[in-house]
Amino acid sequence: MTRYLERGASWTALAYGPGFALLGFLAELLTGATHTVAWVIVGLGLAAITAPWVYARRRFLTVQVTDDALWQGRERVPLTDIAEVTDVGAPAGARVLGGGWTTPNKYEALPIRLADDTVVLAWAKDVEALRTALRDARAA
Repeated sequence: MTRYLERGASWTALAYGPGFALLGFLAELLTGATHTVAWVIVGLGLAAITAPWVYARRRFLTVQVTDDALWQGRERVPLTDIAEVTDVGAPAGARVLGGGWTTPNKYEALPIRLADDTVVLAWAKDVEALRTALRDARAA
């Protein structure tokens, strides 16, 4: 069962490019001259360059807590390996979960003490909800 889920991006972002192209097409309709094929190409082109961005954010920036693990991007940490999630200090040079050098932009860090007494940095946009989900999952 999923206790916490935070997607890195939404697939609705694919609609922004075609929406922009539609607005451009409608603006041209008001002037009388329309370039329908050009606006279709623009809309499809913007959607095509947005798709890899959305896919990458969903793959590498998704945070999920299930009944047995914490997922940070592609990295899985079993809940049995997590010793503490509250009142853990973050030492300099603590490893960031998910494989990055630092926590991703617009995400906050959550220091987690593992069973082997090392401290790692988990990350989420809503750190308190992540902490609560981890505590609840560990208690169950």
